[in-house]
Amino acid sequence: MEERHSVSIGDRKQLVMEGVRHVDSFDESEITLETNMGVLLLKGEGLHITQLSLETGSLAAEGFFTSLQYLESKGKGRARGIGIINRIFK
Repeated sequence: MEERHSVSIGDRKQLVMEGVRHVDSFDESEITLETNMGVLLLKGEGLHITQLSLETGSLAAEGFFTSLQYLESKGKGRARGIGIINRIFK
């Protein structure tokens, strides 16, 4: 069975997704997700996750979204440019 992946953003304020595998990190300005189509970086202001089900792969979030970026894989399980650990320890 093929996994679905969809992203819908309404008025730059409400986001609904399918195909979420894991939430790597989140705060009010950035949400980093692992999806079935790669790592997805959501940026904005006042972001918060309102619904998450890893069983069904669905996520809903609210806030003011300013960007959505898929990060390209550099190797197994690693995304180029993500460097979250590196940013934390600088």
